[in-house]
Amino acid sequence: MITPCLIVMCFIALFVACFIGSTTLPVERVVAALLGHGEAGDELVIWSIRLPRALAAFTVGATLGISGAALQGLLRNPLAEPGVLGVSATASLTATVSLYYGLATLSPWVLPIAAIGGALLATALLAFAAVRTDSVVTLILIGVGISSFAAALMSLLINLAPNPFSLADMINWMLGSVANRSFDDLLLSLPFMVLGVLILYGSRRGLSALTLGEEAAAGIGLNLKRQRILTVVGAGIATGASVALAGAIGFVGIIAPHLVRPFVAHDPARSLVPSALLAGLLLVVADIGVRLTPTNNELKLGVIAALIGAPAFVWIAMRRGRSNG
Repeated sequence: MITPCLIVMCFIALFVACFIGSTTLPVERVVAALLGHGEAGDELVIWSIRLPRALAAFTVGATLGISGAALQGLLRNPLAEPGVLGVSATASLTATVSLYYGLATLSPWVLPIAAIGGALLATALLAFAAVRTDSVVTLILIGVGISSFAAALMSLLINLAPNPFSLADMINWMLGSVANRSFDDLLLSLPFMVLGVLILYGSRRGLSALTLGEEAAAGIGLNLKRQRILTVVGAGIATGASVALAGAIGFVGIIAPHLVRPFVAHDPARSLVPSALLAGLLLVVADIGVRLTPTNNELKLGVIAALIGAPAFVWIAMRRGRSNG
């Protein structure tokens, strides 16, 4: 029941995002523009600015949501998420390196491939660590260490930025934004997003088996090594593609699965799709808030996500600590 409700809410949010902006358009003009029967100016605003931006926010949120749900199922840890574990930061770092050294100008595919490569590297390190430790705290600390190291290297690149334009690009990747995204930008990252999501969805049954514990899951025929590889690769590709489109946006991959889990009987497999939908919905709503905030310079979407998500992360961690105690 939760999935159909979320689908309807996502369509409503995307429609609202099309008529809310610096200038609010009447509903009938938005509908006419979407159907291709509106005024030229309205169609330009909707199809070139507002709709691509809203879809970018939704797809980024959806990929982060399903990646977070899959990583939480794999690691059996509700605090696991690409942003907290350093996956987003590492993807942002490698994308920025491609910008800094001018590699991104060689081909439009360089940037997303660089981001995906960084995400895969960080996720692989986490999977390697997860195999060798039973401590959730240790795993989280490793993720924090990866994120801090990536942030330090990003700071180094910012200090060495050759000109203000390069500096602005790097800051955009660090803070996360879907402003000025076009359908071309979306289509460039979308194939990688779809591939990552399909890999995660295809391996969903193994995530359910892991709730029994690794030994019990192996006893009923789950190939643990294959499950880890599929989840790591799927989450890495999906997260890297989202970073290539919008930069580093954290915490949404924690909040969405946490809110969804009670509605799906705490089954990781059943939480994947609703988590994706809810995370996409949250980012679309957050981006609408960004556009409506009365500031001289538009706030970055990643900043809003962190302001909301960081307290939620602390709350989830405190609840988990009380339940374990």
